[in-house]
Formats: sequence, C-alpha cells, structure tokens
Amino acid sequence: MSDENSNNKKLNIELKEEVAQGIYSNLAIITHSSSEFVLDFVRVMPGLSKADVKSRVILTPEHAKRLLAALKDNLAKFEQTHGPIKDVESQGNPSMPMNFGGPTAQA
Repeated sequence: MSDENSNNKKLNIELKEEVAQGIYSNLAIITHSSSEFVLDFVRVMPGLSKADVKSRVILTPEHAKRLLAALKDNLAKFEQTHGPIKDVESQGNPSMPMNFGGPTAQA
C-alpha cells in the first residue's frame, strides 16, 4: 500500500453515551516513569478528608508532550475568545484551595 493511500484513511472515533457524560475533576495528579505519564483525575469535595480517583489516563512521553501542546493551543484560543483565565497562584492563593473559598464549618 502506498503512503498516498494510507494518508487518505479516516479514523472513525466512537463516543459512547456513558463516556460522553464526562467525569468532573477539580484536581489532577501527574506522575511519571521513564516510559509513561500517569494522569489521575480526582474530585475533591468540601469538608471531606478523602477523595477518590475518578479517572486515570496513561500516556507515553511522546503523547504527553502532544497533549501539552494541544492544551497550550486550546488555552490560547479560549483566552483569545473569552479573555484571560484568572491565575489563582499568582494572586497569592494556595495552588489547591481545600476550602473552596466558602465559609468553613464550626461546631
């Protein structure tokens, strides 16, 4: 098969309904080894001291770099359309606010 024919092939990607619903995450934990990057997506809820990993994505280093480039590109396009995204860390706030900025419970 020639390179010309292989370039014309289309990839048919199917999005199942249960996956299309998505998983909400407000914390990502990234770890890596020499051969892979592991992205754990967590949902942290106020007032709870435990949070479960809701989804895990494992990538090769090459795919992790492509994901980073795609995120940078999409963030730039988003900010061009909607304005700058507020950078929480540059405002002196901790990088992971555990109280979600709301009132804290008192007994």
